[in-house]
Amino acid sequence: MTTLHQSSSLQGRIPRITVLISGSGSNLQALLDASQTARLPGQVTHVISSRSNVYGLERARKHSPPIPSEVCALKTFLNRHPGSTREDYDAEVARRVLVSKPDMVVLAGWMHILSDAFLDILNGVTPPPAAPSVDVAGKPSQTGLIPSQQQPTATSSDTSLPHPPPQQTFPIPIINLHPALPGAFDGANAIGRAFEAFKNNQITKTGVMVHRVVREVDRGEPLVVRDIEIRNGESIEALEARIHEVEHEIIVEGARRVLEELAR
Repeated sequence: MTTLHQSSSLQGRIPRITVLISGSGSNLQALLDASQTARLPGQVTHVISSRSNVYGLERARKHSPPIPSEVCALKTFLNRHPGSTREDYDAEVARRVLVSKPDMVVLAGWMHILSDAFLDILNGVTPPPAAPSVDVAGKPSQTGLIPSQQQPTATSSDTSLPHPPPQQTFPIPIINLHPALPGAFDGANAIGRAFEAFKNNQITKTGVMVHRVVREVDRGEPLVVRDIEIRNGESIEALEARIHEVEHEIIVEGARRVLEELAR
């Protein structure tokens, strides 16, 4: 049975945050750093990466306490599940998120558009798929994990991490960081497309936002929005660097706003 979030759902617990990444994890680091201060009233307790050998996984491992982390890669999943689809992969990612028992989910540089299969599971509309079977060696036999990283670096029951909720509540809030203003440059390569539009005298500024994740890509309710002026003569690399600095600030602010809502 699923239950909706209520003000008592946290019951005095420190909120648990699952973060999905695909790269260096600089925004993950911003969340980890903020969680050790009053800026973020919650703690990252699990990290899932869509790619192997990215520095974001190392950030999770080096944190004190170490954050459980794993890789769930689309290509690997499809190769090991002949006939499966991207929606099947999204459902498996959702299942892994549920196993981590989060109070909220943050997409921090997650470079894969998640389908309704993911959202329906985290909204409590449909149940997650069954867990992968186990082979004779005691290892998951049909997972999308990279073999060398099938086991998290720490367990979700690690006593140094916040306690999980006694019962999972739904919907689980999901937020995403997107380097564009609301309604502009949805989807991939937003910075590059904004830079080209500036060079063609179509815009003078771009921006960054944290928004709720809904079925329409990058069209969920904006929680935090920052305008960023594009400077004449600057390179796209310089623009990207300025955007990333703002991202590190607003991803913490967006997560904090959601956690404060859950605590009410």
